[in-house]
Amino acid sequence: MGTATLEATPASRIGRTEVRSLEQDWTQIVRRCMNGDSGAWAEMVRTHQKRVYGLCYRFTGNATDAEDLTQDVFLKVYSNLGSFDVTRGSLPVWITTMTRNLLVDNYRRTRNQRATGSLDEGWDQTEELRPHLSVSDRLADAGPSPHESAARNELKKMVQKALLKVSVDLREAVILRDLQDLDYKEIAQVLGIPEGTVKSRISRGRAELARYLERSKKEVM
Repeated sequence: MGTATLEATPASRIGRTEVRSLEQDWTQIVRRCMNGDSGAWAEMVRTHQKRVYGLCYRFTGNATDAEDLTQDVFLKVYSNLGSFDVTRGSLPVWITTMTRNLLVDNYRRTRNQRATGSLDEGWDQTEELRPHLSVSDRLADAGPSPHESAARNELKKMVQKALLKVSVDLREAVILRDLQDLDYKEIAQVLGIPEGTVKSRISRGRAELARYLERSKKEVM
């Protein structure tokens, strides 16, 4: 009987139940953090640190700045826990929105003093601090030859360097979609713009990135 009932349950109903469960978990974790539960806070940081660091690094291209900004993000998150409203979006989207806003503020504040130092340091981070790696990259990391490793690292640096040249509003859309794997609706929530605008920015950003990469290849050749 139990099996028949489960099989008859629509997939959409199961999906809604899972979403409600996640929402309850997010709300409970936030409430525990606000009540001073250090374990809950450690769990929240551990769960979201990779995504936050990845977004900060991709946006700034500097590992040290990304680490500092990641700390700033979680300080901001902690001081604003009371404003989290699960009915307006998930906890990951809320944290990503805070991260994006802090990055934009930092970009504006440091615009005139921004250095263009080497990007090499960013590619030497430990696995825990490299959330931007794709599945193929992780598999390749198992044992590439020195030549393959050098070629891959050179390509990564080329992509990151080109990404930093893309217009800020287009860059953040590309990062959120292609590197953070957010869907259009989530990106629209984070950026506070319509989904149509999100799609347009991603398309234009990808095209701009491709042009910079093409120029980089010609310079190397």
